[in-house]
Amino acid sequence: MTGHNPTLAKPASDVTAITGFIGLAGLLVWVVICRNWAGIGETFGLPGPRAPLAGPYASLAALLFSAVPMMAWAVFVEKVHRNPSTGIDWDNSKPVSDILDISITKIAGLWATWAVIGFFYCVARWYWDGQYLFAMEVLGFAAMPLFILSVPYVLWIDRVMKQPRDHSWHFGALLIGREEWDAAEVKKHWRAWMIKGFFTAFMISILPGLFALVVNADIPVLIQDPVTFAVLLFNVLFLIDVQIGTVGYLVTFRPLDAHIRSGNPFLAGWLAALLCYPPLNQAGIFTYQVNTADWAHWFAGQTTLLWVWGAWLVVLTAIYAWATIAFGLRFSNLTYRGVITNGPYAFTRHPAYLSKNAFWWFSIMPFLVTNGSWTDMVRNTVFLAVFSGIYYWRARTEEAHLLSEDPKYREYYDWMSENGIITAPLTKLARRLKSRTSNPAVVQPAE
Repeated sequence: MTGHNPTLAKPASDVTAITGFIGLAGLLVWVVICRNWAGIGETFGLPGPRAPLAGPYASLAALLFSAVPMMAWAVFVEKVHRNPSTGIDWDNSKPVSDILDISITKIAGLWATWAVIGFFYCVARWYWDGQYLFAMEVLGFAAMPLFILSVPYVLWIDRVMKQPRDHSWHFGALLIGREEWDAAEVKKHWRAWMIKGFFTAFMISILPGLFALVVNADIPVLIQDPVTFAVLLFNVLFLIDVQIGTVGYLVTFRPLDAHIRSGNPFLAGWLAALLCYPPLNQAGIFTYQVNTADWAHWFAGQTTLLWVWGAWLVVLTAIYAWATIAFGLRFSNLTYRGVITNGPYAFTRHPAYLSKNAFWWFSIMPFLVTNGSWTDMVRNTVFLAVFSGIYYWRARTEEAHLLSEDPKYREYYDWMSENGIITAPLTKLARRLKSRTSNPAVVQPAE
């Protein structure tokens, strides 16, 4: 760290503020088309049912409507393929003969990696039940095209990469056993692909349900009631978060400057993150909704309060979705893919975690239970507090990862400590507490 300096300038974000919103616009266009498909089909005489397109494959198509506009904007307007951070030199392309051996080694590493991930999908029982079945269907269908297309892609990208012997090459060299390989690079390779393998399946699995809820929503009916209207907006915002986030996991390409530069190297970071997702978060360890209701139950009959409380929860959900939109093409857990300093990240280093946890506390209210049991009140409150603590732990491990990777993030960290609307007051409070505990001999005056 460089030390605390209130005169520091906020470093520029590696992703412009508009990129994610272009993807959002594409998604909303597709949602409108799907909701009105019956009329569109009737008008143009299109084949198929005269009904909204709310099926799982329509949700997959939404990824194209989000990803393609963002990729086009990034390449043709922002020229991200020219960024030095891509590691690409487009002006000095090498002949295929010069990189063929490197590419074969890299392809061997990639194919072996995908085979291991596929084996993991096969033996991990939770992938063959419930919502994960659709994800397995999609990934199974995509496997063969992925293997085939990887050959021309690797040959093409290796011709222009400054250092084509990347993490994948080192793993391939390990397998082939005919080149020097670096164990640290192999670890980086596997961290990145374990993240993609785990979270891509999870994100695809939750796409169809959210998409169907939004496309099939009866908006004129739902907006008449504060609770149903708020829930509709929750679903729209959660859909935005999941769709943009899924694009981030899928398009980790160097020409888009969206490649995974490193995965979190800290075991604590992995444990904190995985505790927040299936199957670990479904083990019942941190159950905090025993005999609870929710905000709609406790405020029933108080129409004004329901509208106000619902609006507040929508604001929190919107901040959460905005935090994902700010990443554009680069969203993913446990990775370093550049530094984001705009959008909600101009106010706090962890807007998604802060808003998500606030949403849980204000919507669930675990300290209120329907059976009047003090035991349930205490347990629910304690376990939600523990779960929020896990998110704090997760945030700290992510900071440790990024602080070790990029001087720009260290600049952002210091700037936020002094200037962040939310972060700065908390930082000052932490300093006061630390100074008091480090000077126990100081005698406080009597009241």
